[in-house]
Amino acid sequence: MSKQRTIERVYHLADERNWKSIQANGLLCAATLLKQNKLKKWIVQHRTENMQLPNGVLIRDQKPMPPAALSRCLASNLTPADWYALLNKHIFFWIDLARLDQQRQACTTPQYIMTIDAKKLLHRYATHAAVTPFNTGNARRAAAHRGMASFVPYHTWVNSGWLHEATGMGSKPRPSHHQPVELTVKDAVPDIFEFVIEWKRFKVGEKL
Repeated sequence: MSKQRTIERVYHLADERNWKSIQANGLLCAATLLKQNKLKKWIVQHRTENMQLPNGVLIRDQKPMPPAALSRCLASNLTPADWYALLNKHIFFWIDLARLDQQRQACTTPQYIMTIDAKKLLHRYATHAAVTPFNTGNARRAAAHRGMASFVPYHTWVNSGWLHEATGMGSKPRPSHHQPVELTVKDAVPDIFEFVIEWKRFKVGEKL
């Protein structure tokens, strides 16, 4: 395995209101949480605000990707509803701590930062994992062109870098040194605490 194509650590940002659920059930994707709460219609709809579910769990808003902006950067075979459904099926981990902290600073409630041993996580979940070359939840400010191929299966990325994305999107391959922005796992990681190195609660405004 190329040294340039390994991921050592990833980070997950969790709202304080979700912490008890995460401790009890691990990490569940938004689609699963919506189905559990009989809100399946929201899997394909844009969330303009945070959504607190009947069971108390919070699902984050999608303000950075309104339908009109998303339509301009989507592959021609996809609709905004398709993209929302795709993202809602994944659990997202930041690879760069600075990016995570940027998201955290925009939050208005206390947050938990989970530091995760990516090698251990991927040893068990690699077949369900993908990497992305940009923030797939942001469709503003010169947003990257995107499609299904933007989610590059982890083993494919290890073996051939960004060729999968380039082939699927009909674009020039990214440089081999281009680092992934997100690691995703489909559906659920119920045993997430087996891979957690540490976690810490941060109050609003507290420095990392």
